[in-house]
Amino acid sequence: MNRNVLSRRVIAGAALAALALTGCSSNNDTASDGDKLSGEVKVNGSSTVAPLSEAAATFYKETQSDVNVSVGTSGTGGGFERFCKGETDISDASRPIKDSEKEACAAAGIEYKELVVANDALTVVVSKDNDWADCLTVDQLKTIWEPDSKVTNWKQIDPTFPDEPLKLFGPGTDSGTFDYFTDEINGEEGASRTDYTASENDNVVVQGVAGTKGGLGYFGFTYFEENADKLKALKVDGGSGCVEPSLKTAQENTYQPLSRPLFIYVSDAGVKKEQVADFVTFYIERIDDIVLEAQYVPLTEEQKSTLQTEFDALKAAA
Repeated sequence: MNRNVLSRRVIAGAALAALALTGCSSNNDTASDGDKLSGEVKVNGSSTVAPLSEAAATFYKETQSDVNVSVGTSGTGGGFERFCKGETDISDASRPIKDSEKEACAAAGIEYKELVVANDALTVVVSKDNDWADCLTVDQLKTIWEPDSKVTNWKQIDPTFPDEPLKLFGPGTDSGTFDYFTDEINGEEGASRTDYTASENDNVVVQGVAGTKGGLGYFGFTYFEENADKLKALKVDGGSGCVEPSLKTAQENTYQPLSRPLFIYVSDAGVKKEQVADFVTFYIERIDDIVLEAQYVPLTEEQKSTLQTEFDALKAAA
């Protein structure tokens, strides 16, 4: 993703959004209403969720300038590894925590709360030069991406497609996007062909697909929106016809099977720090502004209610 573009949009919108303070609950006033805080808030994990946390951090800086919120992107798996060692306060994740990661956290005495902060439409993209494909079925995607796939040409996908070499780009194995895609498309998390250009940096996938006529890749919807001038999003047929990825189809859950929730995980140790608790409270209170700024799919009212309840429970336990 073009982080400079994101930063310019976030900074430009911060002043306006700061005027639109909205709370999910009157019981969650942040310290930004008065007390000045300092210290660090350490966030790491999914590159898909990072734009949300970056937007939250930028908005928060307007009210708590002495708090340093750092947002790293080592992938969902890499983020959980650090989180379960107690190195971070918050872990961005584009999939739920795995059993093995739960065990690692438990062994280190790390307790946490899972908070859904947005929705996403995992997007399959091709080059703008691709004028033959507009929709792929789940079965076709499986044929392309399944382990030991021998598909190397678009004509192998559909005989009506041209004799054009297929070059694949996608997230690395530490990515929650990789886990989610392989589970939904190939039927098993982590099951994938390996002869593709893999990167935890989604911008590498963007550049690879955009620069290759026969290229194909996948990542979160916001990365497509940021690069819609150079990429084309394919519709996906999950059994009920071709559906395009969009804010509307993701929230209505009609873009199947590639609609998904996005998470932050907050540690109990982290929330005991005043600046971390204040930042997460701010994050929740301003979630509509943050999701809008980062161009993700907003939470439903039911999801927002659950988000507030879960965080209240975490604060009470701390």
